[in-house]
Amino acid sequence: MGRALGVALVLALAGCHHAPQEPLPGQAATSPYLRALWLPAVGPAPWNWRTLPGKVVLVSFFASWSFPSLAQLPTLQALQKEHGAQGFQVVLVGLDLDGALTLAPFAEQYALEFPVLVSDTALQQGQSAFGLIPALPATFLLDRQGQVAGAWQGMAGHGALSEAVQALLKR
Repeated sequence: MGRALGVALVLALAGCHHAPQEPLPGQAATSPYLRALWLPAVGPAPWNWRTLPGKVVLVSFFASWSFPSLAQLPTLQALQKEHGAQGFQVVLVGLDLDGALTLAPFAEQYALEFPVLVSDTALQQGQSAFGLIPALPATFLLDRQGQVAGAWQGMAGHGALSEAVQALLKR
Protein backbone atom coordinates (compact mmCIF):
# COMPACT_ATOMS: atom_id res chain seq x y z
CA MET A 1 0.00 0.00 0.00
CA GLY A 2 2.77 2.46 0.93
CA ARG A 3 4.72 1.78 -2.30
CA ALA A 4 1.60 2.25 -4.43
CA LEU A 5 0.87 5.58 -2.72
CA GLY A 6 4.47 6.69 -3.30
CA VAL A 7 4.29 5.79 -7.01
CA ALA A 8 0.98 7.62 -7.35
CA LEU A 9 2.44 10.71 -5.67
CA VAL A 10 5.50 10.71 -7.95
CA LEU A 11 3.28 10.34 -11.03
CA ALA A 12 1.01 13.15 -9.85
CA LEU A 13 3.95 15.47 -9.22
CA ALA A 14 5.47 14.58 -12.57
CA GLY A 15 2.58 16.44 -14.15
CA CYS A 16 3.37 19.53 -12.03
CA HIS A 17 6.68 20.41 -13.61
CA HIS A 18 7.75 21.64 -16.97
CA ALA A 19 10.31 19.40 -18.64
CA PRO A 20 13.36 21.03 -20.19
CA GLN A 21 13.13 21.58 -23.90
CA GLU A 22 15.69 20.18 -26.33
CA PRO A 23 17.57 22.90 -28.18
CA LEU A 24 16.36 23.51 -31.68
CA PRO A 25 18.89 22.98 -34.49
CA GLY A 26 21.19 26.00 -34.62
CA GLN A 27 19.77 27.36 -31.35
CA ALA A 28 22.11 25.85 -28.75
CA ALA A 29 23.03 28.17 -25.90
CA THR A 30 26.65 29.19 -26.27
CA SER A 31 27.20 30.02 -22.61
CA PRO A 32 27.99 27.10 -20.28
CA TYR A 33 26.09 29.00 -17.57
CA LEU A 34 22.93 29.08 -19.68
CA ARG A 35 23.39 25.41 -20.60
CA ALA A 36 23.59 24.59 -16.87
CA LEU A 37 20.04 25.97 -16.52
CA TRP A 38 18.59 23.32 -18.82
CA LEU A 39 16.67 21.78 -15.91
CA PRO A 40 13.03 20.90 -15.23
CA ALA A 41 10.87 23.60 -13.67
CA VAL A 42 8.04 23.50 -11.13
CA GLY A 43 5.41 26.03 -10.18
CA PRO A 44 3.19 28.47 -12.00
CA ALA A 45 5.84 30.43 -13.94
CA PRO A 46 6.38 29.22 -17.50
CA TRP A 47 9.90 28.02 -18.32
CA ASN A 48 11.74 27.90 -21.61
CA TRP A 49 15.51 28.29 -21.27
CA ARG A 50 15.71 29.19 -24.96
CA THR A 51 14.39 32.67 -24.08
CA LEU A 52 17.44 33.47 -21.91
CA PRO A 53 20.12 34.28 -24.53
CA GLY A 54 20.22 38.05 -24.94
CA LYS A 55 18.73 38.73 -21.49
CA VAL A 56 20.36 39.76 -18.25
CA VAL A 57 19.74 36.77 -15.97
CA LEU A 58 19.95 36.58 -12.19
CA VAL A 59 20.39 32.97 -11.06
CA SER A 60 19.80 32.34 -7.36
CA PHE A 61 20.61 28.96 -5.84
CA PHE A 62 18.49 28.27 -2.77
CA ALA A 63 16.90 25.62 -0.58
CA SER A 64 13.41 25.73 0.85
CA TRP A 65 14.82 25.10 4.36
CA SER A 66 17.33 27.99 4.20
CA PHE A 67 16.06 31.06 6.07
CA PRO A 68 18.38 33.47 4.18
CA SER A 69 17.11 32.00 0.89
CA LEU A 70 13.51 32.60 1.95
CA ALA A 71 14.33 36.10 3.18
CA GLN A 72 15.75 36.99 -0.25
CA LEU A 73 12.57 36.00 -2.15
CA PRO A 74 10.86 39.42 -1.82
CA THR A 75 13.96 41.09 -3.29
CA LEU A 76 13.97 38.69 -6.23
CA GLN A 77 10.24 39.23 -6.81
CA ALA A 78 10.74 43.02 -6.74
CA LEU A 79 13.67 42.87 -9.17
CA GLN A 80 11.66 40.77 -11.62
CA LYS A 81 8.78 43.27 -11.51
CA GLU A 82 11.06 46.30 -11.82
CA HIS A 83 13.30 45.08 -14.65
CA GLY A 84 11.52 42.18 -16.37
CA ALA A 85 10.14 44.26 -19.23
CA GLN A 86 13.65 45.54 -20.00
CA GLY A 87 15.11 42.12 -20.82
CA PHE A 88 15.80 40.79 -17.32
CA GLN A 89 14.95 37.38 -15.88
CA VAL A 90 15.25 35.90 -12.38
CA VAL A 91 15.75 32.13 -12.26
CA LEU A 92 15.62 30.26 -8.95
CA VAL A 93 17.45 26.92 -8.75
CA GLY A 94 16.39 24.69 -5.87
CA LEU A 95 19.03 22.49 -4.26
CA ASP A 96 16.59 20.54 -2.07
CA LEU A 97 17.66 16.89 -2.22
CA ASP A 98 14.11 15.62 -2.72
CA GLY A 99 13.69 17.96 -5.70
CA ALA A 100 10.20 18.41 -7.09
CA LEU A 101 8.56 16.75 -4.08
CA THR A 102 9.46 19.83 -2.03
CA LEU A 103 9.93 22.49 -4.70
CA ALA A 104 6.58 22.08 -6.51
CA PRO A 105 4.43 22.90 -3.45
CA PHE A 106 6.98 25.57 -2.44
CA ALA A 107 6.68 27.39 -5.79
CA GLU A 108 2.88 27.17 -5.66
CA GLN A 109 2.68 28.40 -2.06
CA TYR A 110 4.85 31.45 -2.70
CA ALA A 111 3.23 32.15 -6.13
CA LEU A 112 6.64 32.99 -7.56
CA GLU A 113 6.61 34.97 -10.80
CA PHE A 114 9.83 33.49 -12.11
CA PRO A 115 10.90 29.93 -12.89
CA VAL A 116 11.87 27.56 -10.09
CA LEU A 117 14.23 24.91 -11.44
CA VAL A 118 14.93 21.52 -9.91
CA SER A 119 18.67 20.89 -9.69
CA ASP A 120 20.09 17.60 -10.85
CA THR A 121 22.71 15.47 -9.08
CA ALA A 122 25.57 16.85 -11.17
CA LEU A 123 24.72 20.45 -10.23
CA GLN A 124 24.33 19.49 -6.56
CA GLN A 125 27.81 17.95 -6.66
CA GLY A 126 29.37 21.06 -8.20
CA GLN A 127 29.69 19.56 -11.68
CA SER A 128 28.34 22.49 -13.69
CA ALA A 129 29.69 25.82 -14.90
CA PHE A 130 28.62 27.33 -11.56
CA GLY A 131 30.86 24.95 -9.61
CA LEU A 132 30.22 23.96 -6.02
CA ILE A 133 27.66 26.16 -4.26
CA PRO A 134 29.19 26.61 -0.77
CA ALA A 135 26.53 28.84 0.84
CA LEU A 136 22.85 29.59 0.35
CA PRO A 137 21.62 31.64 -1.20
CA ALA A 138 24.28 31.98 -3.89
CA THR A 139 23.42 34.48 -6.60
CA PHE A 140 25.02 34.94 -10.00
CA LEU A 141 24.28 37.76 -12.40
CA LEU A 142 24.76 36.87 -16.07
CA ASP A 143 25.17 39.51 -18.78
CA ARG A 144 23.39 39.39 -22.14
CA GLN A 145 26.10 37.03 -23.46
CA GLY A 146 25.48 34.60 -20.61
CA GLN A 147 28.75 35.32 -18.80
CA VAL A 148 29.02 35.92 -15.05
CA ALA A 149 29.12 39.66 -14.38
CA GLY A 150 28.59 39.51 -10.60
CA ALA A 151 28.18 37.03 -7.76
CA TRP A 152 26.99 37.16 -4.14
CA GLN A 153 27.10 34.57 -1.36
CA GLY A 154 24.44 34.86 1.30
CA MET A 155 21.70 37.45 1.16
CA ALA A 156 22.23 40.21 -1.35
CA GLY A 157 20.56 43.56 -0.79
CA HIS A 158 18.00 44.98 -3.18
CA GLY A 159 20.04 48.12 -3.82
CA ALA A 160 23.24 46.31 -4.81
CA LEU A 161 21.42 43.82 -7.03
CA SER A 162 19.25 46.45 -8.71
CA GLU A 163 22.26 48.67 -9.41
CA ALA A 164 24.18 45.77 -10.99
CA VAL A 165 21.15 44.74 -13.07
CA GLN A 166 20.57 48.30 -14.30
CA ALA A 167 24.20 48.66 -15.33
CA LEU A 168 24.02 45.49 -17.43
CA LEU A 169 20.67 46.41 -18.97
CA LYS A 170 22.14 49.75 -20.15
CA ARG A 171 24.98 48.03 -22.06
